[in-house]
Amino acid sequence: MNYKQSKILLLVSVLTIVGYNYCQSVTAIPQQDLQTTPSLLPTQPNPSDLATPLTYKIETYDSQVMGASRTYGVSLPPGYEQNLKQSYPVIFLLHGGHGNPSDWFIQNKGQALKTVEQLYTTGKLPPSIIITPDGNDKRGSSPYRDPAYIDGPNGKVSTAVGDELVKVVQSRYRTLTNPDFWAIGGLSSGGWGAVNVGLHNLEHFSILFSHSGYFQDKSGPINSPISYIKTIPLQAQKRLRIYLDSGTSDIDEIHEAEGFTKVLNKLKIYNLFSQFPGSHTWRYWRKHLADSLTFVGEQFRVAKIAHRADDLSVNQNKNTHSGS
Repeated sequence: MNYKQSKILLLVSVLTIVGYNYCQSVTAIPQQDLQTTPSLLPTQPNPSDLATPLTYKIETYDSQVMGASRTYGVSLPPGYEQNLKQSYPVIFLLHGGHGNPSDWFIQNKGQALKTVEQLYTTGKLPPSIIITPDGNDKRGSSPYRDPAYIDGPNGKVSTAVGDELVKVVQSRYRTLTNPDFWAIGGLSSGGWGAVNVGLHNLEHFSILFSHSGYFQDKSGPINSPISYIKTIPLQAQKRLRIYLDSGTSDIDEIHEAEGFTKVLNKLKIYNLFSQFPGSHTWRYWRKHLADSLTFVGEQFRVAKIAHRADDLSVNQNKNTHSGS
């Protein structure tokens, strides 16, 4: 079954099966969590909102996990200040080696806001809060090593990014809290980091994406997604949606992604892997951020339908019991 066929099957299943126990994607949330379920994702922005270019800020917070002040970049969606009752999905973008939180935003690197604006305009991505964490450990940034997105001897970066920063963002901005509306992705070592951090923080993230990433880490199987994903509970596996891509010139990364995809398919975890012309460059990552974020937008919409179906089921059960 190809990706388009599986997507159609997924949508039909959500619409027709109460409780949406369908394969490879969203699973039902506990009834006690229904108060955090969104009744409505943000709609496509008004043209007047889109007339103003998106901006970003670098913000600071005190990290108890890292024992130091940490930074992150944030871009709020169009109309955020006007729609005060609206909550939003969240997308984390992780930088790669010798990187920092501004990499995904600046002109000669990611230019992510240009891509996001285009996706908002075309309706491929609902308005979202974009967060770019600092992925460096206590050693700082270095051109001679990749950031270590792990809980290791130089700091608990996985916990700092995947749990602590999530809670900071939830406290500072109007976010949807259900993990089906939180995505985390990145490039190169940040691509591995996004999958690794996401798998270790499944209470916060359901959608993971990686550009030119790898899935086996020298620190061992606990931080190697190709191994670690086999250990997570079945219900968590069903909830995951994973996107991978690599440039055709990145032979090692393609082999890594192919191996990881085989594991995902064996576990029946919903995923998409694409190969595009290109290499390990910002030019490649700029171009294909649109592909990963389109995938993210699709999963947000599927989750919205699924949660509405679950709400309907709960309401029907309440009405049945009240009328009996």
